[in-house]
Formats: sequence, structure tokens, C-alpha cells
Amino acid sequence: MALMSWTLHGDGRSVSPGATVAPRERLSWPRTIGIGAQHVLAMFGATFLVPVLTGFPPSTTLFFSAIGTVLFLLITGNRLPSYLGSSFAFIAPIGAAMASGGMGVAMGGIVMTGVLLAVVGVVVHLAGTRWIEVTMPPVVTGSIVMLIGLNLAGTAKGMFGSSPLTALVSALSVLVITVAFRGILGRLSILLGAVVGGIVAAIRGEYDLSAVTDAAWFGLPELHTPRFDLTVLAVFVPVVLVLVAENIGHVKSVAAMTGDNLDPVTGRALLADGLATTVAGLGGGSGTTTYAENIGVMAATRVYSTAAYWVAAAFAMLLSLSPKFGALIAATPGGVLGGLALVLFGMIAVLGARIWVQGNVDFGNPVTLMPAGIALIVGAANFVWVAGDMTFEGIALGTAAALVTYHLMALVARWRGAAR
Repeated sequence: MALMSWTLHGDGRSVSPGATVAPRERLSWPRTIGIGAQHVLAMFGATFLVPVLTGFPPSTTLFFSAIGTVLFLLITGNRLPSYLGSSFAFIAPIGAAMASGGMGVAMGGIVMTGVLLAVVGVVVHLAGTRWIEVTMPPVVTGSIVMLIGLNLAGTAKGMFGSSPLTALVSALSVLVITVAFRGILGRLSILLGAVVGGIVAAIRGEYDLSAVTDAAWFGLPELHTPRFDLTVLAVFVPVVLVLVAENIGHVKSVAAMTGDNLDPVTGRALLADGLATTVAGLGGGSGTTTYAENIGVMAATRVYSTAAYWVAAAFAMLLSLSPKFGALIAATPGGVLGGLALVLFGMIAVLGARIWVQGNVDFGNPVTLMPAGIALIVGAANFVWVAGDMTFEGIALGTAAALVTYHLMALVARWRGAAR
């Protein structure tokens, strides 16, 4: 079967009860285009938020997310449907790198992260995922994800405080839309919450649209050049662990929903995301990851066709070629972002707890309880350790604490015969 060909599912117009449209199948092209547009909407709210929060150009990030999605589909042989949007795991490291060395250094950190993830992908493709499961059991990965969310709490507080009323409206809008609507509207709660918050911000005179007025309707995204500084690498390494967990989770989720055995594609998925992140970092885009929002669209429509993701990538590419559109996104008031950040950063923290629950982590066992607790305090309080020219902050130190304390305690417990 050719890479860019799909078998028409049934009559191409509908999906029978209990049936699903497989990755290498598609509905009629008009329906496929419609579903692709839904995927763009589903990823958009979260994808644009990362560059706006970090100071990266939104159009450039959207441009490279489209390229990354195409790379992902090609490298996985069109077997694994996914859109690669901006990863929230990069927000804190990018902020730290921007403060110490500017955008170029932050981009260099993204590139190094992508290269490391690509290497992990090659190793997984050759050796399987068992070594990852041993090195990073659920108690460790859950702790890392949770401490990233907690580490960002101060950032959310600062943005919320810039305009508390607008921020409150944005946050409440997301919550209400999430529970009041089913299907695609409920899954667009971040985007719709931004729209509601934006209307309130506009009424209160909080928008500065001068850059939007000056921007051209059509043009290439602005590109930047990375600058490499090994002193920031430690800040970005924990992101690799998060991206590994997210990609493996995505593969398992799609496999469970489609009934396909996608384990052989896991290494390719990691390699693809690593290359996509590397390419994004080279040009000024934020790092990428697979998106749970798009998993939700697939679950709701029962359409797992990769054809829809090619369409989504094309839509995203077209949007990225409008500087005026990018300037409008970049003009989002701080209050709107504060409300969205309150919800999203909290969700990141709680996703760590979900990893614990799904992994059946036993917190009655000190070997799991203590490492998780130490890691969370180190990350939330943003401990700092300076060693020469290297500065290690909360996320890096918390990640190291989770890994070292867990494996050290587990080793001693096994030696003493006290392992549970």
C-alpha cells in the first residue's frame, strides 16, 4: 500500500455503530477535511498558548507544528495518527533560558532536547521500551509531570494578577464550557475560554492592537537562529523524560482505541517527535509533543484516519503564513493568559497524579512515598543549586531527586530484603 493512499471506509459517508475508521482508511474527502479542521481547532488553544507565554512568535510555532506533524506521519509510516502541538513541559525551561541568555539560548535548549529524544527513539526502536519502564516507573514519571505543573504556579499567579477580573472570567469560561458542552465544543474549552476572556479584555480596553494593524496579511513566519549553551542543558533534560512518557502514552492510547498492535512504532514515534522538536528549535518554534486534545477528537468521532492529520497540518501551515493572524495571537492580554494558565498548569500537576493512579503506585510503601514527596517540594519551591557556571533549578533538581532517591531506596530495600 502506498504511503499516501487510504482505503475508503464503507460508503465514505458514515461510521457504523461499533465501527472505527482505521489509520489507513478515510471517509470522503469533504468529511475528512471537516475532521481535519476539527483537529486544528482542538490543538490550537493549547498550541498558541505556549509561544505567547514564553515570548516565542506564535506563527513560527504554528508553522513548525505543521512541519512536525508531517514528519511524524512520514516517519511512523502513516500508522499512528497524531498532531504535534506545543509541549507545556517546555514553558519553565524556556523561561529560565530566556532570562539567562535570551531567545537564542532557549532555542538551543529546545534543539538539544529534540536530539536527546531522537536518540531515545532510536534506542527504543532497537531495544524496546522495557528499559524505560525500569528506569522511569510511574512513581517517577508522575512526580516529574506534577512538579513541572507546581513549578509553574508562580507564573500563573503573576499573569492572573495582571488583570484578576479578566483572568477570572477566562478561567471560569473554560470550566463552564468543559462541563456544559459535549463533543467538539467541550474539547475546545481552552480556545473558547480565550475568546470569552478576550471579549472581556477588549471591553475593558486591555488590548494593544498596534502590532496587528502594522502586520501584513500574508508572509513567511519570522525565523531565528539558536545559540547553544551547555549550562542550560540541565534545565531541559527533564523535558525529555516527560516527552517520552507522553509519546508512549499516546501510542498505547491509540492502540487501545483501534485494536492495533502499535508497539513496533513506539521508537519511530519518539524519533519523529525528537526530530520535529529539533527542527522547531532550529527556526524559532517551541518544542512539540503528541496531543491529548486530538485523542479526544478521535474518540468522539471514531475516526483515526491519518488523512485527517495531513489536512490538519495543511490548515495549520496556511494559518502560520499570515503575520497579521500571528500578531493578533501575540496581542492576547495578560489577564486572559492568566486565567488559562491557572487551569492548564493545574491540569499538568494533576496529570502527574493520574499517572500514579494508572500505574497503581503504592504510597503505603516508603520507597515510593518519600522520593515523590521530596521531588514535589524541590520542584514547587524551585530549589536552586549553583555549580560553577551551571545553575540547576527546581525542575532539574526535582527530577534528579525523584530518580536518585527512588532507585537508591529501591536498591537498599532489595538488599535488605524489604522490597514490596
